[in-house]
Amino acid sequence: MIDKNNMLQNAEKFVYDKLHTDTSGHDWWHVVRVRNTACELAEKEGADQFICELAALLHDMADDKLNANPEQALTELKAWLMQQELSEEAIDHIIQIITTMSFKGSGQSVPPTLEGKIVQDADRLDAIGAIGIARCMAYSGSKGRPIHDPSKVARDNPSLEDYRNGQDTAIMHFYEKLLKLKELMNTAYARKMAEHRHKVLEDFLTEFYAEWDGKL
Repeated sequence: MIDKNNMLQNAEKFVYDKLHTDTSGHDWWHVVRVRNTACELAEKEGADQFICELAALLHDMADDKLNANPEQALTELKAWLMQQELSEEAIDHIIQIITTMSFKGSGQSVPPTLEGKIVQDADRLDAIGAIGIARCMAYSGSKGRPIHDPSKVARDNPSLEDYRNGQDTAIMHFYEKLLKLKELMNTAYARKMAEHRHKVLEDFLTEFYAEWDGKL
């Protein structure tokens, strides 16, 4: 029988060593929040708690935003998983979750399993609300993008290339991704959690534009 607690501790160290110095909003504490939310959702939705927790811990390890060579990062992640006492089925499930959960421009990619849907929901919940706003600004700053430029208009359905080309602003990101996430939640409990966080985004934008125009 595998020692799940030991494996989760190994995963924590593996992820912490790589991400604890990140300043783009994809740091160790983002992973902790996603893990905690995924565990909460797994309990509410009756999913495999261990798979959800492990996938949540590992979900950014091969992300193309954080790796110059995401294919190599995925290969290294698979190698790490194979060193653990995981079944081939569990490894395949973890990799499937990680490779199908990213927003990638349109946001239409949905993992096929309940556990994948839960980890995707947990990650997306961390992109909205007060923390989501802070992360958006941190990520934009890390990429040299301005907060706002009134001459730039958000794109309705940006391609992955558009989404990654760095021509947007932090405020454009609200319209191209963040404000869409509430309707893209997979599970009932995540949709409930998203309602309040979505309202925080809307209230922030109202305040932002009023201050931008010198009205407050």
